[in-house]
Amino acid sequence: MKLIADCHFHTVNSGHAYSTLTEYAKEASQKGLELIGMTDHGPAMPGGPITFHFDNLRVVPSHLFGVEILKGIEANILDYDGNLDTDRIDLSSLDVVISSFHGPCIASSTKKENTKAIIKSMENEFVNIIGHPDDSRVPLDYSELVKAAADTGVLLEMNNSSLKPGSYRLGAAANYEVLLEECYKNNVYIIVNSDAHFHADIGSSSEAVEIIKKMGFPEKLIANTSVDKLKQRLNIRRR
Repeated sequence: MKLIADCHFHTVNSGHAYSTLTEYAKEASQKGLELIGMTDHGPAMPGGPITFHFDNLRVVPSHLFGVEILKGIEANILDYDGNLDTDRIDLSSLDVVISSFHGPCIASSTKKENTKAIIKSMENEFVNIIGHPDDSRVPLDYSELVKAAADTGVLLEMNNSSLKPGSYRLGAAANYEVLLEECYKNNVYIIVNSDAHFHADIGSSSEAVEIIKKMGFPEKLIANTSVDKLKQRLNIRRR
């Protein structure tokens, strides 16, 4: 199995990442990636970019070093009704919109409330990925989450950063085993992303791939094994 794209990484614009888009694209080219999606944090994250950052992404070239560049955002869920920090951002202009649960923006609650927050965020037609649904400190009902993904076509992310030694997220490996089992039963697509905050990590996937192989999860349900398949899944709800 070869992953040809990485649609979750952060540049210096996110405030707590340390590389530029140019550095990421060059590294991705050297690693043989065909496509990368730049997804800096939404403005509610401390240190995150102002909304004008997203308005001005049109100046970013479509290709660098032979790698296709998608423009996006990792939006922050703000409440248990699934509202995002994107009211002043034109999401229709972005290729990738990740909806994620981050402690600085919303406190973890019960499994029911946390799951509701994520599912409600999926009602936004421009959301096409749910980021890192894997932290035991933010308990989730994976059966309900996967059913919502089946209904909406939103991709569920396997976040390789969560699986690396020293990750601050807890229980990710065991949680992904449950998630993959539910995705397989419901024919739901996943995407494997690095969540890189330094360019050397773009395309990192070894920990996630190990779990995928262990669970016997089918390649056909992994969106980023083909550019055409990935784009079709990202645009499934786009008008």
